[in-house]
Amino acid sequence: MAVPPESAAKAAAPQASGEPALRKEHTRRDHVVIRFAGDSGDGMQLAGMQFTTESALAGNDIATLPDFPAEIRAPAGTLAGVSGFQLNFSSSEIFTSGDEPEVMVAMNPAALKANLGDLAPNAVIIVDKEAFTESNLKRAGYESNPLTDGSLEKFQVFQVEVSRLTTLALHGMGLNNRAAFRCRNLFVLGMVSWLYQRPIESTIAWLEGRFKKNPELFEANSRALKAGFNFGETTEMFASSYEIAPAKIQPGRYRNITGNSATALGFLAAAVKSGRPLFLGSYPITPASDVLHELSTFKNFPVYTFQAEDEIAGVSSAVGAAFGGAIAITTTSGPGMNLKAEAVGLAVKTELPLIITDIQRAGPSTGMPTKPEQADLLMAMYGRHGESPLPIIAAATPSDCFDCAYEAVRIALKYMTPVVLLTDGQLANSSEPWVLPDPDKLPEIKVELRTDPKGFMPYIRDEETLSRPWAVPGTPGLEHRIGGLSSENLTGNISYSPANNELMVRTRSRKIAGVTREIPATQVFGDQGGGDLAILAWGSTYGSVREAVKQARDHGQSVSHVHLRYLNPLPADLGDTLRRFKKVMVVEMNLGQLIKMIRADYLIDAFGFNKVQGRPFKVSEIVNRINCALEG
Repeated sequence: MAVPPESAAKAAAPQASGEPALRKEHTRRDHVVIRFAGDSGDGMQLAGMQFTTESALAGNDIATLPDFPAEIRAPAGTLAGVSGFQLNFSSSEIFTSGDEPEVMVAMNPAALKANLGDLAPNAVIIVDKEAFTESNLKRAGYESNPLTDGSLEKFQVFQVEVSRLTTLALHGMGLNNRAAFRCRNLFVLGMVSWLYQRPIESTIAWLEGRFKKNPELFEANSRALKAGFNFGETTEMFASSYEIAPAKIQPGRYRNITGNSATALGFLAAAVKSGRPLFLGSYPITPASDVLHELSTFKNFPVYTFQAEDEIAGVSSAVGAAFGGAIAITTTSGPGMNLKAEAVGLAVKTELPLIITDIQRAGPSTGMPTKPEQADLLMAMYGRHGESPLPIIAAATPSDCFDCAYEAVRIALKYMTPVVLLTDGQLANSSEPWVLPDPDKLPEIKVELRTDPKGFMPYIRDEETLSRPWAVPGTPGLEHRIGGLSSENLTGNISYSPANNELMVRTRSRKIAGVTREIPATQVFGDQGGGDLAILAWGSTYGSVREAVKQARDHGQSVSHVHLRYLNPLPADLGDTLRRFKKVMVVEMNLGQLIKMIRADYLIDAFGFNKVQGRPFKVSEIVNRINCALEG
């Protein structure tokens, strides 16, 4: 519906910051799944993130799933350029970003077409009516206008003149058309914030900080935000707004955090706790680059970041830093893991603490750079020449990335070994509330640098862990030789003795196997003593599997969930735990990698449920497979 200019002027007024004069009725909801979608230049990621912040401040439990196009700047208005951001916010505990959006904001025809198949029946669709021009429809592949041809009859469609209303709200500011057009996302954010009673003051404060040096842009964006908020209240288009009550969560100080941010902070916390400097040597690659970006901001700590010219230089610099006594980290994705393999093998052979963080994405080769997958497990296990085992840890949720990064550093330092940390694109970019941990309660990370030259040899070992001493170069009396060639036991001198080579290989293997003493007993969500079906999973499948098992158990089905953090070595009691169940199903975003390890190690006739679409599992998919498994 058309809104007169005076309404736009009113929308920009100061009193529109969250307390409109008129009130419509509120409808209470338990949860809502909403997706913002538009061209990659429409600011949907920003709108989604700010709406997430508003929802977190409102006290809801939240889970998000950003969806980026792979192209840096795909042709405007095409399906390849659609960018989306999905958010599930709830008054109770949630585990996923939701299966089917109940609300979608589509800024152009391409956004509508790319996402229409995911929507729930009778979903609300809010579109920018003015974007549905003949040329835009053609770019998106429409033969007719879906707003008028009846193809959207099963949905609730609200056609809003977003562009015109945004321009009216900015009337008199003297902005050019392009600058005004770029404020549309804030108008939409304000409108949806009103629809779900989100507080917009946090967004205004964020805009003020972002545009501190450009007050004109702050004024324009805040006007657009307030105009959208007041439009929701004053228009006859929306009969009511919706209220999602705060969730009951444990007391504490929270922040909204993505997996990449949590990973960076986990590394930082481990460095501070251990009292050692942190060095990150990496080459930028999607979706791992944000860890490099974030750690580079902590110059007030002993943190050193090096953006290398390629993946080999990145990991090689980190190996050198580990030799020099630093907590050494390299970050990458699947293609980078291929290139780092030789240098990682060197770190295994020289027994230096190095954390290789693989933020997995769909492959092979370049694959789908912005889509998640779990297909690097076997590469992490075996993707190096020679016998070169190392510990592998996998994070389950965005906030769990903090704990896993911290744990990877702890194990690397205690056992003097490289450690692979696996996350993926879903965890890296998704976000959830994270209660800030008490630094004093974090596990101890004890570092003992060798300083006493008496009896020193580079491969003398700790009786319990079999770790060798960490002797920083330049320490008087501790000059020693280590390298890639086969080394003599104890002395580290070059040796081609067959018996010595086998001794060193077996010793390193026993050292990694001994990491099992660090792994807690396997936790079972469900039937502790066994039952009809156990679902075994790892990594980012956690949320979908946990919710599916929860729903199945609510319906009286004997289904349990076992989720692995430690993938090498596996928990000592895992085999006995799985044998208590009649059936074991392994859920993975690959063609079956963990299941090979489970079958080989435990001779269990497990079966797999696999998906390689660059999309997370839906809860409904796992529920259906549970029903099939229980029915035989």
